[in-house]
Amino acid sequence: MSITLDEFCGSTFWNASFLDRPDPDLPVCVERTVLVWVPLGFLWLCSPWNMANLFRRTPPRTPLSKLYICKQIIVFLLLLTAISELVTTFVEDHATLKEKNPAVLYVNPSVSVVSWTLVLVLQEAVKQTERAVNSGSLFLFWLLKVICEIFPFQTMLREALRQGEVADGPRFYLFYLAYGLQLTALVLSAIADVPPDVQHMTKRNPEVGASFLSRITFHWFTRMVIKGSKGPLVQEDMWELNEKDTSRYISQEFEEIMGRELRKACGRLEKWQNEKNKKSRPKPDPDQNGMTTGISQDVLVMVERREQEHQRKNEVEKNEEDGHPNYPHSWLMLSIAKTFKWVLIESAFFKLLQDLLAFVSPQLLKLLIGFTQDKTMYAWWGYLYASLLLVVAGIQSVFLQQFTQRCFKLGMSVHAAIIAAVYKKALSLSSGARRESTIGQMVTLMSADAQCFQEVTNFIHLLWSCPLQIAMATMFLWVELGPSVLAGLLVMVLMVPINGLLATRAKSFQAKSMMHKDKRMKMLNETLCGIKILKLYTWESSFESQLQDIREQELKAMRKSAYMTSVSTFIFFCAPAFVSLATFAVFVSVSPDNILDAGKAFTSISLFNLLRAPLERLPQLISAMVQMTVSNRRLERFLSRDDLDEVGVHQDSSRTAIVSVTDGVFAWETSGEPVLKNVSLDVNPGRLVAVVGAVGSGKSSLISALLGEMHSLSGSINVKGSVAYVPQQAWIQNATLKDNILFGSGLDEQKLQKVVEACALEPDLELLPGGLETEIGEKTRILVTHGISFLPYMDEIIVLVDGVVSEVGSYSSLRASKGAFSEFLDTYAEEENRETLGHSDMLQSRLEGEDHPVDSILKNPGQSHVCSSNRVGQLIEKESVQTGQVKFSVYLQYLRAMGWDYATMFVVVYFIQNVAFIGQNLWLSDWTNDAVKYPNGSTYPAHIRDMRIGVFGALGVMQGFLVFLGTVLLAEGAIRASRSFHTRLLSNILRAPMLFFDTTPSGRVVNRFAKDIFTVDELIPTTLRMVILKLLELMATLVIICLAVPLFIVVVIPIIAIYHFVMRFYLATSRQLRRLDSVSLSPIYSHFGETVSGLSVIRAYGHQERFLERNRITIDDNLKCTRSLIVSNRWMAIRLEFLGNLVVFFSALSAVLYRDSMDSGLIGLSVSYALNVTLTLNTLVRMTSMLETHIVSVERVKEYAEIPNEAPWITEERPPDDWPAMGRLRFEEYKARYRPELELVLHGITCDIKSSEKIGIVGRTGAGKSSLTNCLFRIIEASEGRILIDGVDIASLGLHDLRSRLTIIPQDPVLFSGTLRMNLDPFEKFGDEEVWRVLELAHLKDYVGSLPAGLQHEVSEGGENLSVGQRQLLCLARALLRKSRILILDEATAAVDLETDNLIQDTIRREFAHCTVLTIAHRLHTIMDSSRVMVLDAGKIVEFDSPATLLQQQKHFFALAREAGIIAGMTAL
Repeated sequence: MSITLDEFCGSTFWNASFLDRPDPDLPVCVERTVLVWVPLGFLWLCSPWNMANLFRRTPPRTPLSKLYICKQIIVFLLLLTAISELVTTFVEDHATLKEKNPAVLYVNPSVSVVSWTLVLVLQEAVKQTERAVNSGSLFLFWLLKVICEIFPFQTMLREALRQGEVADGPRFYLFYLAYGLQLTALVLSAIADVPPDVQHMTKRNPEVGASFLSRITFHWFTRMVIKGSKGPLVQEDMWELNEKDTSRYISQEFEEIMGRELRKACGRLEKWQNEKNKKSRPKPDPDQNGMTTGISQDVLVMVERREQEHQRKNEVEKNEEDGHPNYPHSWLMLSIAKTFKWVLIESAFFKLLQDLLAFVSPQLLKLLIGFTQDKTMYAWWGYLYASLLLVVAGIQSVFLQQFTQRCFKLGMSVHAAIIAAVYKKALSLSSGARRESTIGQMVTLMSADAQCFQEVTNFIHLLWSCPLQIAMATMFLWVELGPSVLAGLLVMVLMVPINGLLATRAKSFQAKSMMHKDKRMKMLNETLCGIKILKLYTWESSFESQLQDIREQELKAMRKSAYMTSVSTFIFFCAPAFVSLATFAVFVSVSPDNILDAGKAFTSISLFNLLRAPLERLPQLISAMVQMTVSNRRLERFLSRDDLDEVGVHQDSSRTAIVSVTDGVFAWETSGEPVLKNVSLDVNPGRLVAVVGAVGSGKSSLISALLGEMHSLSGSINVKGSVAYVPQQAWIQNATLKDNILFGSGLDEQKLQKVVEACALEPDLELLPGGLETEIGEKTRILVTHGISFLPYMDEIIVLVDGVVSEVGSYSSLRASKGAFSEFLDTYAEEENRETLGHSDMLQSRLEGEDHPVDSILKNPGQSHVCSSNRVGQLIEKESVQTGQVKFSVYLQYLRAMGWDYATMFVVVYFIQNVAFIGQNLWLSDWTNDAVKYPNGSTYPAHIRDMRIGVFGALGVMQGFLVFLGTVLLAEGAIRASRSFHTRLLSNILRAPMLFFDTTPSGRVVNRFAKDIFTVDELIPTTLRMVILKLLELMATLVIICLAVPLFIVVVIPIIAIYHFVMRFYLATSRQLRRLDSVSLSPIYSHFGETVSGLSVIRAYGHQERFLERNRITIDDNLKCTRSLIVSNRWMAIRLEFLGNLVVFFSALSAVLYRDSMDSGLIGLSVSYALNVTLTLNTLVRMTSMLETHIVSVERVKEYAEIPNEAPWITEERPPDDWPAMGRLRFEEYKARYRPELELVLHGITCDIKSSEKIGIVGRTGAGKSSLTNCLFRIIEASEGRILIDGVDIASLGLHDLRSRLTIIPQDPVLFSGTLRMNLDPFEKFGDEEVWRVLELAHLKDYVGSLPAGLQHEVSEGGENLSVGQRQLLCLARALLRKSRILILDEATAAVDLETDNLIQDTIRREFAHCTVLTIAHRLHTIMDSSRVMVLDAGKIVEFDSPATLLQQQKHFFALAREAGIIAGMTAL
């Protein structure tokens, strides 16, 4: 081969003598072959990828840019130089009689001509590539070309200088001309050629216009860093996402694959269940043949289905223990892998290259140490090794950052895909599945579980990379130390079962922790939703105690998990020390000829340092994988739950009836008892139909069935056309009034105005400063009044009794039938008679009048008008984002929460560990000098050898023990801090005034308790430990290098200065990006909670896609922040790695310069640890940034833990035990407002209310009725004046002393998940006998007694397993249990039917006869028997007297009574 190349070149291809001199060079043949063919070969290999764009059918029409023209001209000139060189050779061979030129002078120009032509074509292909701004392969080609031609450049120049003339003029000048053109081409290839259609996009996303060089160095992000350093970044500063990074693109790709894999998993589960059923199925009993004769097939199917479901639930736990859960499993991770397979492949490629290059540096170190020991070697060898260390480290840094960038973007995408999938699943969950998944659990899936997946996917390649690194390190160690490395390998193998045990234990603790976290978040959500009830009933301390008990169980599991982490840290921190100790000890012991010299020792140390990273990261990854396994199981269980049966409600337009139900049997769960049985009804178009029945008869369930919200066990439903649904408990979005009314519909101003008029909202809007643009808070609730007065005007009435349709017909026909409906009316019509008579004329005109607003709206849905108005009246402000550097006081607050004893001890322990680290390395350096003292192994004293091994091993074990001790101390301190922050946050939130909850979306509060507390629990302790360890490790490394090379201090000082400058420059941006990342999660949780609350409304209107789109927008807002944060980290990392590479280079350079005066052991020590400084520096900055980011959670928790509280619960002035004994009330010039900046809502209220008086409070919406109630309970405080109860100023009392002596039956019956008894008596003050007595008085004794668990019956979240009427009766039972002298009824019967209303009113009249009762009335008939009636208007008392007197005065009350039909009714009577 060499001879052939000699003939081809006309000169010797290789001669080692060229390198064996002080000024080395390469043979001309090598320069003309290898150095020419390498870049050209790279070009030809890469060309197919770019050439493909030329064959596109419709290439984009991109105008020629100046840059493109310049590039093509440069390449064309290079083509001319290659042709000129070929012509020169041809002329020389044919025009002269000289010796013929070698073949290389023909081949190289010819290949160059073809290659330059190819470059011309490739540059055109790049231009035709959509959104391409330059080519990375062409840039690398030019770079290779310029680097390779440096050698002929210096050879030809040196030869010319040596001879004093240019021997081969034409080729000489052509070469330098071509080299200049190539340099120009290299510069031009680094510049982005941005097409016009991309230029406008670069302002919103500079990445699309970034060149290859800018992309690999992340220079395009510099603009954001500069902006962040000048001032705080805000959400509007975030750049747009690339299309493939948007949640829409990610979720579509993921859901398509997820659907396929889930179907496969369902098939596997069904197959397994069938096989299992075959094995366990009993033989049929012939004696039972014919027993089912006469039973309908539907009933048989129902019974079989319930039995199967019951059996399934009983076997779930057993099956999971057997390793085969009863739900589709083992599909989620596979779906993720298939969705993001190309990102996984690309990142794996970069990781593989980086891992391979990582093991080049120790070999270069070995060569460098050999150079320092061999004084005969020329100096240029040392400079070459130092330069190669820099180059290899630089390339390795580029590969590492490209790998990390892709992995973190992968984690970001997986996080977004899971959140989108959970949200979409929540929109489609069946009613039974919803009961199994609380809001708290679903929020945990979106927060903690999605975050767990993100963290694992960030480092997923370590699963194969760590074993690969361990294998390669072992292989190279074998080369250095021979079979002795097997001792170290044995140590690693022994750690595997230990790791398995730790992982198993960690898994159980993690599962327990997540279970407690779910339970805590579920209860917290309920607490926030029912916070007003808790305050009115003074139940905050009970719920606080329950939440703290759950939290303590969670912390207990966390402590155990932390101890497992400490043991794991000890083992794996000791692993490199144990491995090196075992290897070195065996190496020097097996043979006296084995002397540990500097070359072997520090090459091995470098390899052990490389071994440290995988040994340290592998257990962390395994721990994260364990956590992810738990999260994977939870997500698979949730995402595979039953969906709503979309075909359960048919849309057959050929049917005559608009709503048709045939033999319908419906239940809330497939295995549950039917709630509605044998329902058959037809509703014809245009009919007005009422559904009536007693409490629990199934009225709301029928509507749910028609909406498809219930399981259809048999029968069918058909609904023609669209549906408008008004739920019993109205769902109000956190948006403007206009947005709530439009609900996604287009704006038609005329139609909107008619709707406002039809709903009688105009008087309310006049009272609101923003009108239709007024923003509504999350706690608003509206309940529809039940009444029989409308029934005579119904076209059809459906009567339900115990879930069965008993009668259907018109009012007159049902009345005449003397059935259940007639009895119902006879019982309750007398109560409503007056109101019915008064309503008759007015109602008839409203239902039949052509000009009624509702009729005109329904008849004229077309016209479209657009209006605009300035937005005022905003209630919910944007979440505040802290700006600037995190105050040092925040760090101190965390350390203070840990306890100064723990904080001080763990830092001291870690410092001592680093002293031991330095001592061990100095000891090893001194150990290697024994090879010089005892060159003959047989003279090496055994006691010295044993001492070296013993001290080296002791220092290693000491480090491990100290790290273990420090980790335990940190864990204990972290647990203490976690308990402190959660306790303070919870305590303060429960003591916050209602104004805070009315103006703060619950998602923000949930985010504090979910993500921020999770950060305080899990992330801050881990990050703090890493920061301390890496900071001390960096200091130790620099100390070791400076001890070896004192002159290195001169280099260290400017590097540290640059590092500090870049750090401060970067941290300002990173800090704010992390804050924005955290804040942008709150809208996701808020929107999710809001969506789940109004799920039935969203489904009824068919607006799932609109809400999905809104969810995508909120996720994209978060992704913009996350993506910018990821890129900012990479921007910083590649610059830090460059600084670290300079440390390596200057350390190696110092070894070259001072090799004659320095000890080889110290040289090896300094360079081996300099090689590790890049990783340490990078990790330190990343962890410092992460710590500053995570500590923001402390800042955010601190913010809500310091919200101004309402008045104290208990004060020194305590009322007597029997207060209020009389129940007298006195208002003295009482004024109040909801917020300091708002107008008064009560204007100088003055009145006296005597003991046992029954006061009715009436007025139009906004008159101040509810505000008066809020003032009695001091939900809002007085601006002026005072309220006296039995002569005591309520402002002087503690809130609990006041509120516990008053009783309210609220308009909204709020229940909490837990037992019935807990909902009545959370403090367990009363005995069971008293509880049963009040249940009897509330007409619930029979119902509760029929329940299997009785008082211990579990109430589902929000009380959803009880009807609204039953919930209201439970609220009555609460009031009866308290026995207060003052009772407030806030329209307590507005949401119940007349039967329940009658029961409540009778009980109140009987049981509270001795009490002072204030009744806020929307239906005037409920207060007509009151002692007096207070009429409020615009926050003032305008009338206050008996009802009869007020009617005679014919003023405000008279007008209200006339509108309600009471006057007409009395006249008729």
